[in-house]
Amino acid sequence: MPQNRLLTLLAGRPAIFDGGYGWLLQDRGLPAGEAAESWNLENPAGIEELHEEYAAAGARFLTTNTFGGSRPRLELHGLGDRVEEVNRAGAQIARRVADRHGALVAGDLGPTGELLEPLGILSEADASALFAEQLRGLAAGGIDVVLIETMSDLGETRAAISAAHDVVPDLPVIATMSFDTNRRTMMGVDPATAVAELAAAGVDAVGANCGRGPEDMSVIAEQLTAARHDDVLVIAQSNAGLPELRGGEFVYTVDPVGMAEHARELRELGVDVIGACCGSSPEHIRAITEALTR
Repeated sequence: MPQNRLLTLLAGRPAIFDGGYGWLLQDRGLPAGEAAESWNLENPAGIEELHEEYAAAGARFLTTNTFGGSRPRLELHGLGDRVEEVNRAGAQIARRVADRHGALVAGDLGPTGELLEPLGILSEADASALFAEQLRGLAAGGIDVVLIETMSDLGETRAAISAAHDVVPDLPVIATMSFDTNRRTMMGVDPATAVAELAAAGVDAVGANCGRGPEDMSVIAEQLTAARHDDVLVIAQSNAGLPELRGGEFVYTVDPVGMAEHARELRELGVDVIGACCGSSPEHIRAITEALTR
């Protein structure tokens, strides 16, 4: 059996992902309702600054600012005819920072926002074409890894994996689902099924991101590692808890120390790649890095 491509690419680097982007960009001036991806074109310095902070905090994977970079999502913001441009720019910004720090660039694919058949009208083939369009831009910008994240539908996830195998066949593929509904995805997928199905589809790492916070993620991670398939790695990126309204603003409940403790627990459970998601900041990633590299 060939060696896992992601493991080969890591080559001894700490397997630490970065954290949240969208909420931090809003905190730094992204207008409410505006696509975060628009800043790849209009404020690249703002995106580069956040990548730089994550890299300095110890993240070895920098995630491109392209979560909503598919045509259906960009069309909502008048950017539907600039899909490849937006994604290429997002990858190029992350590439500049990664090269300064010896880090890796993860080309981010999020859900298209469209329902697949039979619940919707989008076929897997059509979804794959949408992801392929996005990936052509990401590949031109110089990504190292494909990150398919926050998925709930196995069909849509398989479509993204198929697109990656077609457009960037030599790159490792990571796929994570969000198990936020009684530890299942919105479409009812449980962690063990995700591992089996996505391993069969040809990913290099499978796991969970987002969700309801570290306590839930630890249970999910235990199920993921118990279902570990062949040489596929396991990844976990929890939210920093859930947001609570405090003094007129929403604040996430888990501080950097809490996320560091969670990272140690994930490592003990056998999780190979660890990062964070919504509500996390470079300070959270710094604490995770220190916890995992002591």
